[in-house]
Amino acid sequence: MIKLHNSLTKQIEEFIPTNDQHVRIYSCGPTVYDRVHIGNLSAFIFADLLRRMLSGHGLKVTHVMNLTDVDDKTIRRSREEQPDDDAHEALQKTTERYGAAFFKDFETVGNDLSAYTFIKATDEQSIDAMQTMIRELLEQGFAYVAEDGIYFSIDAYKKSGKTYGQLVSITAENTAEARIANDEYDKESAHDFALWKKQEDGEPAWDFMVNGENIAGRPGWHIECSAMSRMKIGQPFDIHTGGVDLKFPHHENEIAQSTAGNDNSTYAKVFLHNEHVLVDNRKMSKSLGNFYTLENLIEKNIDPMAFRLLVLQSHYSNQTNFSFDNVVSATNRLKRWRDIASLRWQTHDTLTDDDDKDTSFNVNGTILAAPHAIREALANNLDTPTALVAVEAALDAIETARLDALQHDALVALIDAIDALLGLQLAISTPDIRDEQKQFIIKRERAREEKNWPRSDELRDQLAAQGIVLRDTNGRTIWTRNEP
Repeated sequence: MIKLHNSLTKQIEEFIPTNDQHVRIYSCGPTVYDRVHIGNLSAFIFADLLRRMLSGHGLKVTHVMNLTDVDDKTIRRSREEQPDDDAHEALQKTTERYGAAFFKDFETVGNDLSAYTFIKATDEQSIDAMQTMIRELLEQGFAYVAEDGIYFSIDAYKKSGKTYGQLVSITAENTAEARIANDEYDKESAHDFALWKKQEDGEPAWDFMVNGENIAGRPGWHIECSAMSRMKIGQPFDIHTGGVDLKFPHHENEIAQSTAGNDNSTYAKVFLHNEHVLVDNRKMSKSLGNFYTLENLIEKNIDPMAFRLLVLQSHYSNQTNFSFDNVVSATNRLKRWRDIASLRWQTHDTLTDDDDKDTSFNVNGTILAAPHAIREALANNLDTPTALVAVEAALDAIETARLDALQHDALVALIDAIDALLGLQLAISTPDIRDEQKQFIIKRERAREEKNWPRSDELRDQLAAQGIVLRDTNGRTIWTRNEP
C-alpha cells in the first residue's frame, strides 16, 4: 500500500492511481531567469524521489515538468542582459541559457532527466493551449477583459458554488476586490489574477484574438501550468508537486481556473508539498549571504550527492537545515556507503569458507531484505529517514562480516536498489580498480607473506598516490578509494 499526505485533505491517505497502473504527475519546474538555488533543487529531488518510489512499486509513471520561460522575472532579466535585442530574441537567449544550466544541475544532483517530459511555456502548443483555456473561461463567465489584460474572477468562481481556498484558508478579510497584474504577489490576500497581460513597451508578445480584437500580449504565470498539465496528462491527473510556497497563490489559482467550468471540481487528486531548505536555521537570502547554488557548493568541494543525501535525511514535510557541519556529516556518510559499495568488486558468487555458512546466511539475508524495507519506508509517505535506517542496518551487517562471507549478488542487488530508489549513484561512483592496480595488491600480499615490510609499504604508498587506500582485515586486504 502506498500512502501520501494530501495537501487537499490535510491527511495521509492511501494512493490509488486514477488509471490502474499508470500514474500521471505534474511538477512545477523552475523559472529560468537565473541559476536555481539549493532550495529549488530540494523540491526537484523530492519530485524525483516520488517518481522513483512509484516506479519501484511497478507503476508506470508519466512525469511532466514545466519551464517558466516567460513571466515578469524572465522578461526583466532578458532586458538587463540583452537590452539591444528584439524582445522575443532577448527572452529566448536568456531562458535557454538558464534552462541549460538548470538541466545540468538537475542531473548533477542525481535526478534522471530522461524520466521526465519537459515543456516550455513559450512553445507554440503551450501558447495555443493557454489561449484556448482563457477563451473557455471568458465564454463561461469566469474571466473578463480589462484595460491591461484578461483576468480571472474569483467572485464568479465562488458564486458558481466552488471553493476558493482548498489548499489554504481564504477568508473575507484576506480577499480583496481588486486585480493584481504581477505574476507573484502578496501571499496574504487574494485578488483577481491575470490570465493574459497586454503587451507593454519592450515586452515580447503573442497575438490573441478575442471577440474580434487582438489582445497582443503574453500569459500570466498561473495559466501556464493549468494549460500545460491539461495538454500533456489530462484532467484530473494523479499528483501535483511543488514547494510549500506554491500552495498560494500559484496552486490555489491553478485549481480555480482549471475547475471553474467543470462539473468535476478535481484538478489533481493529490497535492504534495515539500518544505523549505534553511541555511544555518535561517531562510535563504542574498542579503544574509547564505544564498547558495549548486555551483557554489561544488566550488567549495561539496559533492552534489552529499547534498542529495543531506536532503534525504529529512522528511520532505520537515525543513532541511543546510549547514557546512551538516553537509560534512552527509559527506562522511556517503563515503562510508561508497566504500561498502566498492566491496562488490572484491566478493565472489560462490562462498568459499565452509565454516562460516551460518554467518554468511545471516548477513546475506539481512542484505537481501534491505531493498524491500527501503521500498516500504518510501511507500509510507516517502519516509526517507526510515529508508536510510534500513540501508544503515544492512551496511552495519556487511561491515561486521568477513569479506568471504558476503555474497556478490546480494551486495549488487542492495546497491542497485539504493540507486534506483534513492538516486545516490553508488554504482557509477565506485568503479572497479584497474588490472595493474590489482596486481600491485597481489604483489603486496606476497611481500607481507614474506614479511618484506619495506616492499609492502612501498607498494601500499604507490597505490595511495593513485587514490587507492588499503586496509588489512580478517586475513584479506580490502581497497577503497581516497576521495578528494
